[in-house]
Amino acid sequence: MAWNEPGGNNNDPWKNRGGRDQGPPDLDEVFKNILNKFGKFGGGKGGSSDGKGFGLGISLVVGLLVIVWFISGFYTIREAERGVVLRFGEFSHFVEPGLRWKPTFIDSVLPVDVQTVRSLPSSGSMLTEDENVVRVEMEVQYRILEPYKYSFSVTSPETSLSQAFDSAIRYVVGHSKMDDVLTSGREVARQNVREELQAILEPYDMGISIVDMNFKDARPPEEVKAAFDDAIAAQEDEQRFINEAEAYSREIEPRARGQVNRMAEEAQAYKEQSILKAQGEIARFEELLPQYQAAPKVTRSRIYLETLESVYANTSKILVDTKGSGNMLYLPLDKILERQNTSNAPSTNRRTLEGLRNQDPAAENGPQDTGIRSDRLRSGRN
Repeated sequence: MAWNEPGGNNNDPWKNRGGRDQGPPDLDEVFKNILNKFGKFGGGKGGSSDGKGFGLGISLVVGLLVIVWFISGFYTIREAERGVVLRFGEFSHFVEPGLRWKPTFIDSVLPVDVQTVRSLPSSGSMLTEDENVVRVEMEVQYRILEPYKYSFSVTSPETSLSQAFDSAIRYVVGHSKMDDVLTSGREVARQNVREELQAILEPYDMGISIVDMNFKDARPPEEVKAAFDDAIAAQEDEQRFINEAEAYSREIEPRARGQVNRMAEEAQAYKEQSILKAQGEIARFEELLPQYQAAPKVTRSRIYLETLESVYANTSKILVDTKGSGNMLYLPLDKILERQNTSNAPSTNRRTLEGLRNQDPAAENGPQDTGIRSDRLRSGRN
């Protein structure tokens, strides 16, 4: 028989527990007790819930809620961040760094870091244009320029950037040869990946700027890695030899040019010296011509003496006396001249020539007398 069937059977499971008549809690009684407590707090007597006490309790609760709501509206935007304010889910404005306040449940703020340079790596095995497999590792560095576009242009900005980055790398590697990616073409590949990534991101308008692109590593499969290492070493040796040859060329070429310029300047100086010397000889003979025409004998004797002076100034002199006792007298004038000052050499030679002329008056007759004096010198030596 059911506990609630007619017949006076009182088997209510909510009553008569523990020997007492108990049942489920009455919600009306619960609310009434709460209101009675607020009524007492507000000045009611004996737990009575009159209208005045109820109003004071409600006012107190509302005041506390307002205070909590106001305090919960304070927030801080850091120096490197910009705040995107949404009012009822729609973009309202930006806020600058500092202590700010917003109406809770009305505005929501999304802080976005716009100064930190972020990095996103990417790697994978890719097929090159010449149908070889290489593993490439690159890293892109970017910075947020427009917080609103970064937050709402796409659903997940980092995921979209990662997929675009992978696509740009595979496109560039797929249009490059393996040797270029592994050796000398890395810089070109890096620049091409950056340009391709910017072209992919432009339609999305994500509000980010690509700061730099790093080509971290590119290596062939492990099975052929040793052969490629040898090829790379050979290319490095080739480049080193080229650099050494260029350095040697840069060292030798200026030296050769300097020698050429020096020889050209010396030749020009010799040319000018020869021209000036010839012109001087011409001028000297032109000056001597009137003198010779006026006094041929005197002029001829003077030229003869000047010639002897210039000859004897550059040769060793030996004087032999054949007169008197007949003994040979040796006078080493060259040793004497070495002890004298070079400035006195012309005067000494001139005095020697004058002494010879005084001893041999025939010297005044000109150059033809030299044969007679030579015969005398030879006879003296004999």
